[in-house]
Amino acid sequence: MSEPKRLHPISAVANFLKQLKELIVPFFLFVIFGSRGLDLDLFVILISIGILVIILTVGFLSWLRFTYRIEDGELRIEHGLFVRKKRYIPFERIQSIDLSEGILQRPFGLVKVVVETAGSSGMDDAEAVLTAISKAEAKLIQDTVASVKRDAVMDEDREVQETPSSHIYKISVKELLLLASTSGGVGVVISAVMAFIFQFEEIIPYEAIFNKFEKFVATGAIFISIIVFIGFVLAWVAAIVGTMVKYADFTVKKVGNDIIITRGLLEKRQFTIPVNRIQAVRISENLLRQPLGYATVYLESAGGSISNQEGSKVMILPFIKKNKVSEILQACLADYKLDVPIAPLPKRAFKRYVIRGWLGVLLFVAVPIVFFRPWGYLSLVLILASFLFSWLNFKAAGWSLHDNQLTLSYRHLIKNTVFMRKTKIQSISMQESYFQKKKDLGNIEAGVASGFGLAGGKVVDLESKDIQSIYEWYSREEK
Repeated sequence: MSEPKRLHPISAVANFLKQLKELIVPFFLFVIFGSRGLDLDLFVILISIGILVIILTVGFLSWLRFTYRIEDGELRIEHGLFVRKKRYIPFERIQSIDLSEGILQRPFGLVKVVVETAGSSGMDDAEAVLTAISKAEAKLIQDTVASVKRDAVMDEDREVQETPSSHIYKISVKELLLLASTSGGVGVVISAVMAFIFQFEEIIPYEAIFNKFEKFVATGAIFISIIVFIGFVLAWVAAIVGTMVKYADFTVKKVGNDIIITRGLLEKRQFTIPVNRIQAVRISENLLRQPLGYATVYLESAGGSISNQEGSKVMILPFIKKNKVSEILQACLADYKLDVPIAPLPKRAFKRYVIRGWLGVLLFVAVPIVFFRPWGYLSLVLILASFLFSWLNFKAAGWSLHDNQLTLSYRHLIKNTVFMRKTKIQSISMQESYFQKKKDLGNIEAGVASGFGLAGGKVVDLESKDIQSIYEWYSREEK
C-alpha cells in the first residue's frame, strides 16, 4: 500500500450528505418558515438548486483530492481542496482502529475506519477517518499496525507469531429482546416524535383538525385513553426495534492486548480498546433490570471526549446476569475482582437518607396541599415514594477494599458499582459536614482518568473509620 490510494467513490456521496445535513435546518427555516406568506418563486428554487450543486461539487472534489497510503511505518494521508494538507501518523502512536459499516458502506462491502491516537478527542477530532475503503484494505491496515507494534517489543531474531484471540461474549436473542424491553427508550421516542410534529404546527392545521373531533373527544374519555395507550405501545415497540437494531450481533473478543467489540445490524460498528487504557469497570443496574438480576457492564477508558463519550465509557456487556459478570470477564480483565463482598453503610445513616429525600419533595407536597385542596392531599404519596427511594439508595451504597482494588457502590436512579485499581485512581477526596461529624459519618469520592475528565464514584454517609481506612490504603507507600 505504498502507492497513494483514493477512497471508494461512495465517500463523495457521504461528503455530500454530511454537508447537506449541516444545511438542512437553515434550508427549511429559509424556504418554509422564512417564506411564510410569500410565493416560492423561481429565484428561490434556483438558489436552492445552486446550493445543492455546489455541495455536490465540493464533495466530489474533496474525494478526488483525498489519498492515503502506508509507507515507512506510517499511515500517510493527503487531502485539501485548495490547500494541500499532509498528515503522517506513526504506527506506534496509534491507540485504536475502529471499524463501522453504515448504510452507505454495507451494500458495497466497505467499512469506515477511524484511527485514534493518544491525543485524539473522539470521532469528530480523530487522527484520521477513512470514510469508505474495502474490508480487505481495512484488515491490511489493522494487521500492519499490529505487526509493527508487536515487532517493537520483540527481539529481532524472534519469529512473529499470530496474535492469539479468544471469544468472550456474544449476546443471545433472549438477552437482546430483554435488553430492548428494559432500555427505557420510550420517553426518548415520544419526545422526538412530538418535537418533530410540532415543528410544522404553522403549516398543518392542527386546530381545524382537532375542532372536528372536539365534540366526539369531549364525550369519549375511553377513546382518549385508548389512543394514549396505543401511542405508548407504538413508542415502546419503536424503542425496542431501535435498540435491537443497534445492539444486534453484539460480540466481544480479546485479540492480543486489545478488546474488540462489534455490534449493529444496519450500521455494523467495531470498537478496539487497549487493555492498558482501561481505568475502571462499572456495573450498572436500572430499576427494571435489578429485580431480575440483570445488569449492564461498562469499561471506563482513557479515550473519548465530551463530544464522544462512547469512546470513554464503552459498553462491554449490554445485558447479563450479574452473578455471571466475573466469570465472563475474568479472561480479559484478570486484574479485577468483580465478585467482592460489599460492606454496607451503618444503620444510623438511613435516617439521613430519608431526611434528604423528604427535603427534595417538600415543595412538591406543600404547594398542592395549600392551593389545590382537597385533591392536593394526593401529593402526600410523594412522601411515601421518597421514603422508598431513600431506602433503595441506602441499601445500594457500600464499599470494599481487596488487595489493590477499591470498589464503591451507590445509586442515583441507577445503581452503580465501580471497580478501580489503585494504580489507576487519580484522586480520592473525603468530605465531612458538621452534622455528619456528630454521627461519625462522611463522604468518600474516588476518580479515575477519562476522556472527558474524571469518572468514578461517590458514597455518602460512610463510617468515618472506613473512610480513614480507604485513605490510608491509598496514601501508604508500597514496601
